[in-house]
Amino acid sequence: MQMPRYALVAYLKNPAGEFVENLRRELHPDLPHLAAHLTILPPRPLHGTEDAALQILERICGHEEHFEVTLGDVETFVPVTPTIYIRVRGGAAHMSELHSKLSTEALAFEEPWPYIPHLTIAKMSAEPAARRAFEMARERWAEYSESRRILLERLTFVREDDENCWVDLAPVPLGPRLVSR
Repeated sequence: MQMPRYALVAYLKNPAGEFVENLRRELHPDLPHLAAHLTILPPRPLHGTEDAALQILERICGHEEHFEVTLGDVETFVPVTPTIYIRVRGGAAHMSELHSKLSTEALAFEEPWPYIPHLTIAKMSAEPAARRAFEMARERWAEYSESRRILLERLTFVREDDENCWVDLAPVPLGPRLVSR
């Protein structure tokens, strides 16, 4: 079996997250259901143990205040990958800064692409399907009338146990804890 991969995400349990999950099911019904999320650390192997990675996450995230992000426009990574996403507009610099701080020690990783804060809608099978999905997603997102603001207070450390099957390992709150463990 391949070495497991880990990531740090912020689940979107709000109307924007629900919108993306419904749109994903419509655009690509073959995909397994994945919860809508913003990725702070894209998938990576660890250089050490899960406990070591958690200690880094707690140490760094414990000094970060929660912050707000605002979702921008629907975009695509075509022709690099057939992925449709919503770019993070407000708060993107803060997400990028946090990503850089956390990419250290056990969580260090040479990523294949530059980090772009975004909310993935779907990764399609090929470029033509991605272009069609992009047009449809743009139209739907333009009609979306709920808030596009998201408060990031809690992240989740996850591990890929199988292809497209991620398991939550631990909540990672932003800011100091009121009660120690």
